[in-house]
Amino acid sequence: MNAPRRPPRRSVDGVLLLDKPRGLTSNAALQAARRLYNAAKAGHTGTLDPLATGLLPLCFGEATKFAGELLEADKAYAATIRLGITTDSADAEGQVLVTRPVQVTQQQVEAVLRRFCGEIMQVPPMHSALKRDGKPFYEYARQGVTLERMPRRVSIHVIELRDMLGDELHLSVDCSKGTYIRTLAEDIGEALGCGAHLSALRRTRIGSLQVSQAVTLAKLETMAGEERDALLSPTDALLGSLPCAELDDADAHRLCQGQAVRWNGPAGRWRAYAGKAFLGLCELGADGWLSPRRLIVTTSQNSGANA
Repeated sequence: MNAPRRPPRRSVDGVLLLDKPRGLTSNAALQAARRLYNAAKAGHTGTLDPLATGLLPLCFGEATKFAGELLEADKAYAATIRLGITTDSADAEGQVLVTRPVQVTQQQVEAVLRRFCGEIMQVPPMHSALKRDGKPFYEYARQGVTLERMPRRVSIHVIELRDMLGDELHLSVDCSKGTYIRTLAEDIGEALGCGAHLSALRRTRIGSLQVSQAVTLAKLETMAGEERDALLSPTDALLGSLPCAELDDADAHRLCQGQAVRWNGPAGRWRAYAGKAFLGLCELGADGWLSPRRLIVTTSQNSGANA
């Protein structure tokens, strides 16, 4: 007996704010959500480790063109650090390397945390997705190979001790892109003289997007298709920090044909609209010409009409 045929993938456009569960890779979470939406095209906006939970924006259809926009955004986390135990991956998934006694006070912890606020230098961990010669660092680490890594400058805007329960520190961290919270946990442990690793992590914010706006996979699975579709934010949801250029019909048509149009404003990236219809991402030069950079495809554009 033949298996039932899968329905063809749908053309779905929009952004889903997912609250990723612990133990699932970002790609596995993406594929699970894609199956629920039966979406033809999907991508995520930057990974979360399997250990981590929290905000993972997913893009469907035309929104995938802007998936990279959040890579530059600041992020916020709730982190749990276990003192006294150092692991080879700097998190709870690694092998224990050293165990040391913990004899620190809350005042000592707070004094050390103040040293990590502001611009700091971080050495990226071997257990990371950074690549050398086309091969991720974590693959070298699994083979027992340690590569020399250059320190990188990152910014810790806020780091606060929310609670101290025995050998566990519960922190709030607001930081720049490229910050490794595992490395931060390890460095804090060394500064306290007892070692440490990251035992839990939850991403609570990316740019202006909050985890309170996100939905879990378990919740999505209980919903009807119409309810799930209603959760999708519009295609331009990741571009809210950029200025808005509202074009008339003539300029919108020229832009959609790949032509630059005149616009008044500060040079830089802009999101362009024809009325309320989002057209895409543009670049405004110092000469006042607004040029298309990444336009979306709509039915009306395909038919040659104005967007």
